[in-house]
Amino acid sequence: MIFMKKIFLTGQFLLLFSSCLLAQQGFTVYPTHWWAGMKNPALQLMIHSGKDIAVDKLAFISSSKDVKVTRVTRAANRHYIFVDLTIAASAKPQTVKFSFGGNIRSEWQSFDYQLKARSPGNGKTRIKGITSEDLIYLIMPDRFSNGDPSNDRIPGMRDQSLNRDTIFERHGGDLKGIENHLDYLQDLGVTALWLNPVIENDMPNRTEHGYAFTDHYKVDPRIGGEKAYHDLVDDLHSRSMKIIQDAVYNHVGIEHFLFRDMPDSSWFHKWPIYTNTTYKDQVLMDPYAAAIDRKKMSDGWFVRSMPDVNQGNPFFATFLIQHAIWSTEEYGLDGWRIDTYAYNDLDFMNRCNKALLDEYPQLHLFGETWVHGVLNQAYFTQNNLDIPYKSNLPAVTDFQTNLYGIINALNQPFGWTEGVNKLYSTLANDFVYKDPMKLVIFLDNHDMSRFYSQVNEDLQKYKMGITWLLTCRGIPQLYYGTEILMAGVTNPDGWVRLDFKGGWPGDRENKFMATGRTRQENEAFEYVKTLARFRLHSSAIKTGKLMQYVPEDGLYTYFRYDAKQTVMVIMNTGDKNARVKWNSYSERTKGFTRLKDAITGKIYTPGEVEVKPKESFAFELLK
Repeated sequence: MIFMKKIFLTGQFLLLFSSCLLAQQGFTVYPTHWWAGMKNPALQLMIHSGKDIAVDKLAFISSSKDVKVTRVTRAANRHYIFVDLTIAASAKPQTVKFSFGGNIRSEWQSFDYQLKARSPGNGKTRIKGITSEDLIYLIMPDRFSNGDPSNDRIPGMRDQSLNRDTIFERHGGDLKGIENHLDYLQDLGVTALWLNPVIENDMPNRTEHGYAFTDHYKVDPRIGGEKAYHDLVDDLHSRSMKIIQDAVYNHVGIEHFLFRDMPDSSWFHKWPIYTNTTYKDQVLMDPYAAAIDRKKMSDGWFVRSMPDVNQGNPFFATFLIQHAIWSTEEYGLDGWRIDTYAYNDLDFMNRCNKALLDEYPQLHLFGETWVHGVLNQAYFTQNNLDIPYKSNLPAVTDFQTNLYGIINALNQPFGWTEGVNKLYSTLANDFVYKDPMKLVIFLDNHDMSRFYSQVNEDLQKYKMGITWLLTCRGIPQLYYGTEILMAGVTNPDGWVRLDFKGGWPGDRENKFMATGRTRQENEAFEYVKTLARFRLHSSAIKTGKLMQYVPEDGLYTYFRYDAKQTVMVIMNTGDKNARVKWNSYSERTKGFTRLKDAITGKIYTPGEVEVKPKESFAFELLK
């Protein structure tokens, strides 16, 4: 239940009647600053102190005629005041002085609040968005490279671990380490980085993954802090590369100041006894579901150390939305990956998505939807379904083409509904999505067994998976180290989050260099690089259409095509050699007489192409 008291407005003065005197003390203001010229004129400040900041006959004054105070609300916990502002459309960048206090003028407090100038073109020239033309590379900062050992441990933070011999303690990777290897990534063909969360996680343990925020407005100092993040993003943008930030709206770390010092009892979902989420997304769309099952799914805690946020609280909702907008403008973000999307209040998510896209129409948003079934997945994104709840989320992480698609295609024997037919059937259901080209496809990520391990370290199967990833519809995402055959099986997840060798001073092996890789690792790296760079210049793959043919005896063929180019992809998941039946694909092959291998550059005539078991090709068709 929310306990709030409104302050009465008289001109620019807002009066709060309270018996608690305001003492001279420090406080923090969120958001830390804002910008002139935002489309939405409204801004809500949250002022937080370690002591009471309510006072008898409190007045709150703005020094600027461009910034008007419209409401002040005090939480039940008198450590908080919420101030609603309206910023004039004509407001210029400026420093606004806010003053507040009671009857005794000597006890008044004040702070300067900066309205900054937006980046040129109101962000349009800085923020490009993420599209199907990109190749995303996912990095866990703590495990990629240590570019600044001075920030490995930060005095005063709860987790002082630093031990690369364990899988759950900090290893010291940071943003500078990532920046140091942008040449490597760009050479590979990567155009966008998605980093596991960069926000402060001042928790006692398991802080390497970043998903337990303790202060939204701080970049974790152990990976370099705000300056290192600015430097990395600026370097990326100078190379025409892009950045994706990981959003976590569903929960925070149990040490977050908003949990340890709650504004009131309604900010988090509470239960008589600890209640975990059921992880059963089906109940959200099930017409026969019990209300208690829906509540457990959405309001249950993800884990004990991560309190579940009540996004129905209007102040918390505003705090989260403003932080997303603030981060986008502050750092020039090109996209957001939204963690545990299905567990959020979905009405809140629609509101949050709209606020971001209203301000930044070019921004790309995609949610993590580790669910089971195409319809389940489509429920959480823009779709063509006639259902009561309509999501406005542009895209999701496409677990269906992963879990039930490519993995089954490579590991299951061919059958009527098994093997590669599962991949074919999954893609055949794309009609439910508003725009399947916006979906993010992948072979593995930080929560899954490494792809190379999933195919039993079979290099030929690995190449088939890479061929699919870099030629199928959607936006491909590569997990760090997949290109050099990093292996590992999850449960626990630390085994799939090992260090990229060569990223630490003194490493005996350097996998960033060809000389530090094995023959097989170089073969994998060159395969990824060659196909990724072919993709960079392929209009058919980046933005063209997809046509697939029914698999026959494990042979799966599909085409990516537009008015300029046609690419033919062939995968033999069967156990026999197969020759290309050129005439069987005449709808797409008519007028072409030759095929150019995207990997080797070799030219073939149709009759020369024989595909061995576990072999795949991407051909550019020539006339």
